[in-house]
Amino acid sequence: MLELLASPPADPLWDLAAEFEADTRPERLNLVLGVYRDHTGSTPVMSAVREAEMRLAERSASKEYRGLSGNTAFNRAMMSTVLGAEALTARATAVQTVAGTGALRLLADLVRQTRPGATVWISEPAYVNHRPILQAAGLKVRTYGRIDREGLPDTTGMLDDLRGAGRNDVVLLQGCCHNPTGVDPSLETWEAMAGLAATNGWVPFIDLAYHGLGDGLEADLRPTRMLADRLPEMLIAVSCSKNFGLYSDRTGCAIVLGSSGPALRHVETALQNAARTLYSMPPEHGAAVVTTILQDTELRAAWRAELDAMRDRITANRSDLVAHLDALGCGTLANSLARQKGMFSMLPLVPDDMRRLRRRFAVYGTASGRINIAGVPAHRIPYLAQGIAAVYATADASGAAPAAPPAR
Repeated sequence: MLELLASPPADPLWDLAAEFEADTRPERLNLVLGVYRDHTGSTPVMSAVREAEMRLAERSASKEYRGLSGNTAFNRAMMSTVLGAEALTARATAVQTVAGTGALRLLADLVRQTRPGATVWISEPAYVNHRPILQAAGLKVRTYGRIDREGLPDTTGMLDDLRGAGRNDVVLLQGCCHNPTGVDPSLETWEAMAGLAATNGWVPFIDLAYHGLGDGLEADLRPTRMLADRLPEMLIAVSCSKNFGLYSDRTGCAIVLGSSGPALRHVETALQNAARTLYSMPPEHGAAVVTTILQDTELRAAWRAELDAMRDRITANRSDLVAHLDALGCGTLANSLARQKGMFSMLPLVPDDMRRLRRRFAVYGTASGRINIAGVPAHRIPYLAQGIAAVYATADASGAAPAAPPAR
C-alpha cells in the first residue's frame, strides 16, 4: 500500500524553518513563521496568560469532555469581544475550534453544505493555507486582486474584481493586518464592499487572526462589526494564537451570524457534526485561559496593555526599518513598507531575490517576499535593512520587476 503513495509536496514554510535551524551562521534571522518575538528573539508567554494558568491550576478543574461546541463560556466571550454590541451577538452562534485553521475548515464545510456549487473568492496574494483548506472542503476558488506592482492598495481593481462575485458566492476577507501583504483596505473601501455584498448577495467570510496588532483592538475589529451590522449573514474565523500568544494551544472559534434563531440552531448542529468527523472536540486549556482573562476585569486590562505593547513594538520595528531603507536610498521601497501594518511586510522581491537574501545575509523570509516584522530584534533592524537594500538594488539593476497583480 505505502509503495503506491506518490511523493507529496513539502510545506514550503516549514521547509524554510528547517533550513534555518540547520544554518550555523550567527547573524541568521528567522522571519518566516508568523510568531511574535520580543527584543531578545524569544516568543514570550503573556503575563495575563501566566496568571490565568495559575488560577486554573489552583482550581484543579475536571478534564471531562466539554462537548462538541467546546467551552461555551469561551464561545460567548469570543462573540462579545469580536462583535461588541449585544444586538449583534444575539444574531450569532459559535463553536470552539482547533485554532483559526480549524475554524476556517469548519466554516468551509458549512459553505459546502449550504451553498452547493459556491465559489469562494480569496485575495491574490493570500494566506498560504486559504486555498488548500477551501479546496480540501470541496469548494471552487477564485481570486481578487488587492495590491499594485509597488505593493500599494489597488482599491479600484479589488472592487472591480468583487463585482464579479454573485449571489451563490462567498468572499474571504482578512479582517485586519493582511497576511502576507500587511496592506489593509480603508474603512471607506470596507463600506464599499458592504454595499457590493448587499447588492450582489455574496456572503463575507472574515478571517480574524491578528486583531489588536494593527491599529488597536477596537479599530481592527471595526470593519468586521460594520459588515455584521449591515448584512444579514456572515462567517467569522477567529484565532487566539497571535493576540493571546497561544500558538501551541490551538485556540480558536467559528462564529456565524444569521437573521433567524431556528436557522442558527441548525448552523450550530452542522458545525458540531463537522467537528465530530474531523477532531471530535477541541482542546480545553487555551479556551479556559482566554475565558479566565476576558471574564476578569483586572486580567483583561493587563492583557490589553500587553497587546498594546506588542503592537507598539511591531510598529516601531516597521518605522525603524523604513527609516533605514530610506537612508540607504530605497525610498520607493520604504514608502511601500510604511503603508503596511501588523506582523508581516511584503517585499517587492521575486523568489530568486529572496534566495539571495537568504544565502548572502542569512535572512529567511518566504519565497513570496513576506517577512515577519514582529520577529526582528530591534538591534538587528540595521542589518536587515542593509541586506534588503543590497538585494533590492541588484534586482532593480537587473530589471527584474516584482510579481504582477493577477490578470482581471
